[in-house]
Amino acid sequence: MLHLLYLLAFTALASIAIANLIKNLMVLGSDSQRGYRANGPTPNRQPQPSHPELFDDSGNVIREAYLVMRSMSVDDARDRLNDLYDASPSATIDAEDGE
Repeated sequence: MLHLLYLLAFTALASIAIANLIKNLMVLGSDSQRGYRANGPTPNRQPQPSHPELFDDSGNVIREAYLVMRSMSVDDARDRLNDLYDASPSATIDAEDGE
């Protein structure tokens, strides 16, 4: 009896999955035949960025390099991280707990 219930449930789920696959293929086929020229960006209009970090204080788009990094050695990076760790409030609390 349990095998029959399992077989019936699997058949129902498989038929739903196949029906959904056929429906999605039909929608994909109709979408691929539709023209999107009216919705796409026109050559004379630039797309506007929507991320707030791409604008300056007055709301104008920033037209410069977004990330400037200087090269540093591993020892310099380790020293800076150690300095940051030593200057943090949790480092002083840990030192007091250890004494």
